[in-house]
Amino acid sequence: MDKKILITGGAGFIGSHVVRLFINKYPDYHIFNLDALTYAGNMENIKDIEDKSNYTFIKGDIKDIDFINALFQKYKFDAVIHLAAESHVDRSITHPNDFIETNVLGTANLLNAFRDIWKDNLENKLFYHVSTDEVYGSLGKIGLFTETTSYDPQSPYAASKAASDHLVRAYGNTYGIPFVISNCSNNYGANQFPEKLIPLFINNIKNNKSLPVYGDGQYTRDWLFVEDHAIAIDEIFHKGKNTDTYNIGGFNEWTNLDLIHLLCKQMDKKLEREEGTSAKLITYVKDRAGHDRRYAIDANKLNKELGWKPSVTFEEGLSKTLDWYLENEDWLKNVTSGTYQDYYKKMYD
Repeated sequence: MDKKILITGGAGFIGSHVVRLFINKYPDYHIFNLDALTYAGNMENIKDIEDKSNYTFIKGDIKDIDFINALFQKYKFDAVIHLAAESHVDRSITHPNDFIETNVLGTANLLNAFRDIWKDNLENKLFYHVSTDEVYGSLGKIGLFTETTSYDPQSPYAASKAASDHLVRAYGNTYGIPFVISNCSNNYGANQFPEKLIPLFINNIKNNKSLPVYGDGQYTRDWLFVEDHAIAIDEIFHKGKNTDTYNIGGFNEWTNLDLIHLLCKQMDKKLEREEGTSAKLITYVKDRAGHDRRYAIDANKLNKELGWKPSVTFEEGLSKTLDWYLENEDWLKNVTSGTYQDYYKKMYD
């Protein structure tokens, strides 16, 4: 194999799409998928590629220093695409230490292992760190996040990702580690754990449960189809400039309330319900602590330098997403059983 690439968090939502793309597109790469298989990691997400000859799954935790060091000693990965992270803001508010340990200390463990293996030969090596637009804080009614926007994280999740971004840049500056960083907007698509808005509401509409809307519902986000995100990661991995940052967004801003009404309308049609049925489930709940008002990504650098742009409109991507969840009811039932019910009750009831 030409390259040995470690993808962390490859059984999760975004990671599984990246693993699948690299496995199928690059048969001369050997892809090692490292995942701790916590609540958001699911082997069913990658069952279609588990028998590929250029693929190895490894169960393990990036927080385990000895394990990570031994793993790098054994395989001597040429590159790392680091997606493994605690990523849900609500969980970070109730359990902030989990985010610090995984997102900050876990990233440091990977950087140290990568540095120690390749300190004498960094040519053609790369540490690719996947991050979020939440590190930039909150926007007013106008303006966009660019790659030079100052960091202003407002939640424990955002702060932990900002810290990991700074660590990657510091290791590049101090130890010469070749790296790229990408900061993405909100992702949606197949295989997303239903603590996030779109799969959560799909599941609730199917089961005639309330649709909890924080505050006034006017919080605005840019939405990115996860398959387009995976393609962007591929482009940045192969063509991105060393030590550069790339923002990945969908050029696609929606208020939460407008998005929910579109989702309800599409679900009514797909479930053959009278239009307006699902919208009646909308229920306003107490606002989330430290809720950022607006995120919006300027992805023009990625478009101009590497030629990437979204392949679908939001309406098209959302329709594909709804179809996937409606056609994969067993997947949804499996991931929403057990402890998820306790979590849901605590967060939204």
